[in-house]
Formats: sequence, structure tokens, C-alpha cells
Amino acid sequence: MKLGLQITGFDWPGGPAAIAPTLARVVRQADDLGFDSIWVMDHFFQIRGVGPETDPMLEGWTTLGFMAAHSSRARLGLMVGGVHYRYPGLWVKAATTLDILSGGRAWLGIGAAWNESESRSLGFPFPPLADRFEMLEETLQISHAMFSGERGTEAAFNGRQYQAGRLLNSPQSLSRPRVPIMVGGGGEKKTLRLVARYADACNVFGSPEAIARKYEILRTHCEAIGRDPDEIERSTLQNVDPITPGGGGRDSVARIVDRIGDLADAGAQHVILGMPDAFEAGRLDVIGRDILPAIRDL
Repeated sequence: MKLGLQITGFDWPGGPAAIAPTLARVVRQADDLGFDSIWVMDHFFQIRGVGPETDPMLEGWTTLGFMAAHSSRARLGLMVGGVHYRYPGLWVKAATTLDILSGGRAWLGIGAAWNESESRSLGFPFPPLADRFEMLEETLQISHAMFSGERGTEAAFNGRQYQAGRLLNSPQSLSRPRVPIMVGGGGEKKTLRLVARYADACNVFGSPEAIARKYEILRTHCEAIGRDPDEIERSTLQNVDPITPGGGGRDSVARIVDRIGDLADAGAQHVILGMPDAFEAGRLDVIGRDILPAIRDL
């Protein structure tokens, strides 16, 4: 079992001036403890269910570059990128840049997006869902082309949503055959079909029973196109709040370990923990000391 950490916000003690040193400390600690991956959200306002939208939020790719300089082993990515925020070539160049500068540790996490209010507020076009799925599929097609060979391809791309004349990618990513692509979302007819055709990993959320259903549907999509479903890493995002020494928190170590065990039984291979208050060192210490060793063999 792999274990990841999602940093879900930056409303930390000390205000904006303390965000950079606090984030550097959190990333170094998670990296040293043995987390396999560290993620940030691709949002510009805080999202519902985590905090008020006025809470501090950083731009994702810039943040990942900073995180790369303060870590050495964990893979880094967006959980997950909103396809309409950037053109396909920029998605691939940003992922390749992160991969190069981190020594081959990037993820390209992407999905069809959902936050219309955020987009409207900042002036991002927010196309209808059907168009966003077309944008997602064409972005994935362009990604495969740009990650191919030594420098991408000279071929042009002409889609319904995007047109590109030369899919050059130089320098090429260190991760081969490409920066691994994670498509987020559990839509059974469209999202998981795109996972089967283009992705190296999926990310779904929910109960063990819910994610087991999603993984089974992914398997059927793979079978329909003749792809081995075991080529696709099965991940799930789960929120936890471990108890720290001296109080606080909601979930005991035993409960978290049991929960991860249930997720493993459901087919998950990579559990990513969305953890509030990650800046509190004790919370990460609990995971590194008591949880990571207990779940490695699942």
C-alpha cells in the first residue's frame, strides 16, 4: 500500500508571511517520514467542506515547484487539475518542468473540474460539462503525443476543442514513458472510460463499497479496449484527522489503520490522506510512527 498526503489549505498560524516556511517544514517532514506522494489542490479559492472561500489558497503548479525544492523522494502532483484552467501544451510543459526539476517525481493529475463559482469569479471560461470532457480527452491525447519519443512529435493535432501545429516537448520528462497521468473522478460512463484509455492511475473517493464498484467498472472499460486493468494504479482520496499527543483530532490510529485495510480490501493501492491542520507536526508524526509501518504490507 502506498500512502499520500494532500495539503488542503494554508490558513496557518502567522499569516501569509509564515506560509512558505511552514509549507517547507510540512513537506520535509512528510518526505522524511516516507509518504509516497504529496499533493495540493488546483484551486484559487478554498473549497466548500474545507473552509470559507476567503481562506488562503495558493496556485498549484507554483506551489509544487516550491515543494520540489524541499523534498527528495515523494512524488508531487495536483489533486487534481481543472482541465479548463490551462491549455494542453501548458499542462504538459508544467508537468515536464516539475518532473525535470524534481528529479523525476511529478504526477500529472487532471480532471473535468467542477468549481463554476470560482471560475466565474476570476474570469475563467467555464464551458458546459460535455465540452469539458472533450477538452479533457483532447488534453490527454496531446499529453501522450508530447511525452512520446525524445522531444514529442512534429505532428499537428486537430481536435474539436484544440488545434496545435507542433507538439514539441524539450526537454523531455525524466519519468518514462511519460509523467504518470492520474485522472480524478468516478464518473462511470465518461471519466472511468478516459482512465482506461489514457491514464496511469485513477482517483476516486467514498466508502470501501463505493470505490470497489468504481474499480470494477474501470475493469470493464479496460476489458472493452483490451487493456490490462492492472496497468492502472487504483488510488482513493480519504479525509482523516489523526489524534495528536495531548489531544485534538477525530480518528484514532487503530480506526485509521482499519479504514485503510478496508480500502485495500476494496482494491485501493494508493490511499491519499486529505488531512486538515497538516502544519501541526504531531499529526504527521502519528502517521509516520504508528500508521505507515502498519499498512505497508496491505
